[in-house]
Amino acid sequence: MSERLEEIAVKMVAGGRGLLAADESTSTIKKRFDTINLESTETSRRDYREMLFRSEDAMKKYISGVILYEETLYQKAADGTPFVDIIKAADSIPGIKVDIGAKPMAKFPGETITEGLDGLADRLAKYYEAGARFAKWRGVIAISETLPTRGSVRANAQALARYAALCQEARIVPIVEPECLMDGKPGNHNIDRCAEVTESTLRIVFEELAEARVSLEGMILKPNMVIDGKNARKASVAEVAERTVQVLKRTVPSAVPGIAFLSGGQTTEEATAHLSAINGYDLPWLVTFSYGRALQDSALKTWNGKQENVAAGQREFTHRAEMNSLAAKGNWKAELEKAA
Repeated sequence: MSERLEEIAVKMVAGGRGLLAADESTSTIKKRFDTINLESTETSRRDYREMLFRSEDAMKKYISGVILYEETLYQKAADGTPFVDIIKAADSIPGIKVDIGAKPMAKFPGETITEGLDGLADRLAKYYEAGARFAKWRGVIAISETLPTRGSVRANAQALARYAALCQEARIVPIVEPECLMDGKPGNHNIDRCAEVTESTLRIVFEELAEARVSLEGMILKPNMVIDGKNARKASVAEVAERTVQVLKRTVPSAVPGIAFLSGGQTTEEATAHLSAINGYDLPWLVTFSYGRALQDSALKTWNGKQENVAAGQREFTHRAEMNSLAAKGNWKAELEKAA
């Protein structure tokens, strides 16, 4: 079992391909659609995802896997083809978001705990049957002068570890995502504070993964980059890369096959530039992207909910996927954006 998990995990991060996070909940996709004045319905959500998944060049060349929301896992394209089959046909791997969101944590003001462990084993069995071969669970860590507390980090790390163990039992590769928020409130922390919190969080996460007997070779880490808060942006691309690599080398065992970064509120080009700079270092893991907005925003705006814009939207998506694929190899350059 573990050997198969290892093969899937490596395929998720190898060859300059990365993950498309298309796992927006119904409420989150509504917010995205609000920006283009499009009503969120089952049909409009289907049409949007179909545009992305049928972008053949992007999917075959640059996207190793797609994180789906439960509705999307079972959804079919307009012609009746299951989305899972479209993804598989592109030699990409279907995955599934399995947590049910970060909820306020009792007795820990300003902090959250991610829920969804109840009944997860049964759900994972159904998701595997539906074609999912990896899963995602996001723990949310607030940063301020006083947060996070050790108690909230430990609770979220334990939940991530239990989730990961259940996934591996179900023959599903877990993406372990402890996100130290760049864009949370107040968002005025500097890069030093982010480095401190990210390092301590990752240490606790890997302690709990060991306690839960999770096979490191059969998982992927999805961390934040070490970066200033959204209201205190000062660090250069080079500094973000240097500080991120330093923290990861201190905390992430080399047995982990790959790291797939979240974009976490960065602009589209920032997320690409930072990823490329990180891959300029000699690293013990394969390092790629697991982006949502940083892959989708320009495609969403170009599509604008109109059938006649599908091809143009697909070109935008393919361009962003290609740029991030180059970044996953350390080969992205800003002039490539201008050339597009």
